[in-house]
Amino acid sequence: MGFFTKDTAPSDGGLEPVSNERLARLFDETEVNYGRDDDGDLGGYWDDHLFQFWHAGENGEFFQVRGRWVRGVPESEYPAVLELVNRWNSEKIWPKGYVEVHDGEVFVYAEHTVDYEEGATDAQVHLHVRTGVATALRLFDDLDTHFPEHVAAAKAKLAAAADSD
Repeated sequence: MGFFTKDTAPSDGGLEPVSNERLARLFDETEVNYGRDDDGDLGGYWDDHLFQFWHAGENGEFFQVRGRWVRGVPESEYPAVLELVNRWNSEKIWPKGYVEVHDGEVFVYAEHTVDYEEGATDAQVHLHVRTGVATALRLFDDLDTHFPEHVAAAKAKLAAAADSD
């Protein structure tokens, strides 16, 4: 087989497709608290940050862990947030971070994506999820240190919402 030709022989070593059903089974086995959206995609909260687990590509072979940092930071702070995320991207391998503005508020997304066209073992999937979540939380913690007043306000808002439930 040439370096750039695709081997069509079956995979060995317990490699299986990374599907939502498989991911839900792995989450259930490790007692991870998660939910499903209307499209059947899985997601959950870690340290008050929403994480989603998506599949992309023609056959869903790309598996992505995506986290979102939302602290009520106003659009006027966009340049400062962008500079912090760009510095993170230049100094760290994971996660890829990017900044968007929605309705006058700054959002930061962190992503860790891998191509599992040949499948993955359970250990690989667990490692991918742990790496994606843990490295995103490191980025979000770094951002939190630069915007403590917004973090405090966001946490107070979450606590108030929890108290009203």
